Amino acid sequence: MDFSWTDQQQTVYDRVLAGARALGAQTAPVPDPVRGLWRGCAELGITGLSVPEEWGGRGYDAVTTARAVEAAGRGCPDMGLLFSVLAHLFATAMPIVEHGDDTLRKELVPPLAAGARIGANAITEEAAGSDVTALRTTAERHGDHYALNGTKTFVSNAPIADLLLVYAVTDPAFGFLGVTCFAVDRDTPGVTIGAPFDKPALTTCPAATVTFTDAVVPATRVVGRPGQGAAIFQSSMRWERSCLFAAYLGQMDRLIDETVQHATTRQQFGRPIAANQAVSHRIAEMKLRLETARLLLYRTCWLLDRDEHTPLDIALAKLHTAESAVQTALDATQLFAGSAHSTRTDIERALRDALPARTFSGTSDIQRELIAKGLGL
Repeated sequence: MDFSWTDQQQTVYDRVLAGARALGAQTAPVPDPVRGLWRGCAELGITGLSVPEEWGGRGYDAVTTARAVEAAGRGCPDMGLLFSVLAHLFATAMPIVEHGDDTLRKELVPPLAAGARIGANAITEEAAGSDVTALRTTAERHGDHYALNGTKTFVSNAPIADLLLVYAVTDPAFGFLGVTCFAVDRDTPGVTIGAPFDKPALTTCPAATVTFTDAVVPATRVVGRPGQGAAIFQSSMRWERSCLFAAYLGQMDRLIDETVQHATTRQQFGRPIAANQAVSHRIAEMKLRLETARLLLYRTCWLLDRDEHTPLDIALAKLHTAESAVQTALDATQLFAGSAHSTRTDIERALRDALPARTFSGTSDIQRELIAKGLGL
């Protein structure tokens, strides 16, 4: 067992950390996602970390990708921006890389990897969240094209996306084996993107509903094969539940640094609050949570690279990292006390941005179900 980083992985971490800190220091109140901070992420290579070099990406394996994502999460406190970019990478670009034919890869992947085009994953519906088998959006074949009808909701990046990865039912009789994945251009007639949601967390990742009304999609835009949509979606979840959540490792690392600094300089009753065991032990628990999450997550990425992963491994990493991110942000809020609720600190935003980790990419309760099934229960 070797827990050290390779020279390449450490170089990647240091480079992305420095770039992410520069991004995080920008003060634009409403950043332009295309020409502003998104461009900065693209220049750091974040939009194409795991995309093979032949398709315009960095070609990193899962461990190195996660290491870069962790650096981004530590350096940049804008988790909404990072979630936006990483959802684009793992839920849009990577499914095309892994399942699209060469024609589709050549056309779509390089501009996605470069950040020149922005991708969005459209699967969730009002009646189909955790239960993706309940999809009602349909795609009916008509010769050389499909007609899409239905409505997707909570589509991250929808207001700014150029390309939508859409999951629709093509054969209702086959259940989840009757779901197909389509790469749909934003300007396709019949595609309507709603107004951005007003949401309290991950605010710099815009989201909206997307409605399809007899939207004509060429059969050549099917990703993989008809009926393969469920498997494609699950492959994207492998990336999200492991590598994307490395951003929360970085966030926890940053919060611990800030909390230690605060606890050693904040004076109460004539001494630093760190001298109180209740404070120092709370910070010790924050560190313990981070390191156990880090071990679980990187072990999962290592297994992904060896193609030895199981749903149990991925669920353990996702669940523990998500819950640890929330509790660590709560602890930081407690230790910063009143100042945590000031816009002068990142603590309050970190808490708001950590809470959705329990929900997206499969809720914490769904992860517990997967763990139970992995144990044979």
